Amino acid sequence: MTSEVPPEEPKQGQPQEPESLAQAILRDIELSSLPDDRWRECVRQLLNLVESLSGELRKAQAEIQYLREQQKGKSGGSGGAGKGKGDLSSQRQKSSQSSEEERKTGREWKKGKKLDSVRVDREQVLAVDKQTLPADAEFKGYEAVIIQDLLIRTDNVKFLKAKYYSASERKTYLAPLPAGYSGEFGPGVKAACLLFGYAGNMTEPKIAQTLQNFGIQISAGQISRLLIGNMEPLRREKAAVVEAGLRSSPWQHLDDTPSRVEGNNWHCHVLCNPLFTAYFTTERKDRLTVLDVLRNQRERVYRINAETAALLAANGTPRKVLEAMQRLPQEQDLSESALEVLLEKHLPSLGAESRHAVRQTAAMAAYHAQSEHPVVRLLLTDDAKQFKRITEELALCWIHDGRQYKSLVPWVPQHQQLRSTFLQQYWDFYQQLREYAKAPSLPYATQLSEQFDRLFSTRTGYDALDQRIARTQAKKPHLLMVLSHPEIPLHNNPAELGARVRVRKRVISYGNRSKQGTQAWDTFHTLLATAKKLGVNFFQYIRNHVSGTPQTPLPTLIDERAKILNLGASWAPV
Repeated sequence: MTSEVPPEEPKQGQPQEPESLAQAILRDIELSSLPDDRWRECVRQLLNLVESLSGELRKAQAEIQYLREQQKGKSGGSGGAGKGKGDLSSQRQKSSQSSEEERKTGREWKKGKKLDSVRVDREQVLAVDKQTLPADAEFKGYEAVIIQDLLIRTDNVKFLKAKYYSASERKTYLAPLPAGYSGEFGPGVKAACLLFGYAGNMTEPKIAQTLQNFGIQISAGQISRLLIGNMEPLRREKAAVVEAGLRSSPWQHLDDTPSRVEGNNWHCHVLCNPLFTAYFTTERKDRLTVLDVLRNQRERVYRINAETAALLAANGTPRKVLEAMQRLPQEQDLSESALEVLLEKHLPSLGAESRHAVRQTAAMAAYHAQSEHPVVRLLLTDDAKQFKRITEELALCWIHDGRQYKSLVPWVPQHQQLRSTFLQQYWDFYQQLREYAKAPSLPYATQLSEQFDRLFSTRTGYDALDQRIARTQAKKPHLLMVLSHPEIPLHNNPAELGARVRVRKRVISYGNRSKQGTQAWDTFHTLLATAKKLGVNFFQYIRNHVSGTPQTPLPTLIDERAKILNLGASWAPV
């Protein structure tokens, strides 16, 4: 719990600032000391009014500052747009929303033994000049010291391809090049370009400059072709990784981040669990798109059945539409074109919004009914509406929820104290949930559920905080999903960390100028992140792939690790 710092005494002859005086007066107000209930309620409301006006003033000041900087930029002054000042939202919110300090738990620090994992390529015996030794010195063996170094050199090869000519066939026969050697560059250069571009986030000119310093004559245009060309085998590998990842666990993380494609704002979706991370860049991020991601971007299918009718009824769809839906083919997978034909025939006057609702619910019903591909049973996400009702269960991220409390910046001292006290209780409860996940039991789950109700029934008198607490209370089933499934995390950090990969790439390269480049980003970011989780050397993996050297595919490794980890233990039949 943080303590309030008392205001400094004004220096002699120096008037005290009005804000400091107001803070001092408000700090001395104790509502419980007021004898009349009506007085207490009146003062409470006045304090909340002061808080509200203070917040509006801060917002207006930030907007004024933002507009001033924009105007300076337009008039050619310094400090304008594009000078690293950030957008309006960042100007409005200066306080940190990180909860890392509150969530931090004490751990015993141990230095890792890094050298144990270092591969020794050669040994060299170092002798001592015996002339420097005393006469009675005895040899006691050797003391090993491992020094890591890197040898970078060219391996340019002049291939002499045997050449034969058949006069009868009028055809020339040439010996083929080894696998991976084509288009002027061997597998080492190709793998290095991919490593620098996707693991190192280097731009194409910088990759060219680096390789030229190593003695490789290559242009930025040639590097561009290496980064996005001949992608089909790797795209198939990515699709297989996603399928194995979906198969490895009944729960998945999901998040999205902006991504520029051909100058337009698209969205990069990050799907992951402890064994894989996959990237999908799409034009939209609505519920249908989320379904596309969970279906590994296979062609959309739709199904009319009882679930479709129930979802439409829950959305308030008119009865005549529901009755017409009963006349459509039931329990059949329909393509998008087939569904549109049926809607035109049976519901020609259906509005655009209602038509979209039908497509959405029919797609959800088809996803839940599929049996040939894995169906995600629980999503762990933030509270965005497009993630809701897609899976049987939805778990929400405690850190996302906690940011809403951190975003409160109270001005009234009593409110600062109330927020600080409640945040301490919030993260204390979070730590108890973490302990429960280590040793779950039904009595412990019941205790935590009751404790949640008590904590989030708190009424502090600080209206903004009380509204935030009530919103958390309404999310109880989703925030306490860990009580039913102890193997799931309490946060969505893995997906957010995965999104940072795309953010960093976006900062360096801004965006893609083609859909082919977007597919390359998705493919290599998926393979890179998954290889890292599986402990696979990405450079060697890509080099083996380019050169055709046999290796264990990433999907196979995912399947093997999934059997060991058992990420869906709580879903197993009792």
